[in-house]
Amino acid sequence: MDVVLQALLMALWRRKPKHKVLIHSDQGLQSTSMDLASFLKAHNLAHPMSRRGNCHDNAVTDSFFNLFKRERVRRRTYKTREDARQDVFDYIEMYYNPKRKHVRNGMLSPVEFKRQHEMNIEGV
Repeated sequence: MDVVLQALLMALWRRKPKHKVLIHSDQGLQSTSMDLASFLKAHNLAHPMSRRGNCHDNAVTDSFFNLFKRERVRRRTYKTREDARQDVFDYIEMYYNPKRKHVRNGMLSPVEFKRQHEMNIEGV
């Protein structure tokens, strides 16, 4: 559970969201704990739970992990946890979010899609 809270803290620190943020997960033990519920409430995060056994609720998350495994970690062996952590960080922060274009985002990267969405919300 500590790893989940650390990851969320890092995301909040880096992104500094201005609006309520949805945190998507399944109904696993970490996702349903009281510690996580308290943390989410204290940091203005919403946590809608997917319905048990409904694969469509997890489609976005499943799609990400499918791409992540296919594009980055499949057939790789890491010497240390730090090597794995750094490689995962590099994939997400240096490639996937700022550069990887997505059909569902109008061929924009997640960072560019978010920027355009925020501009529309703020009326800029």
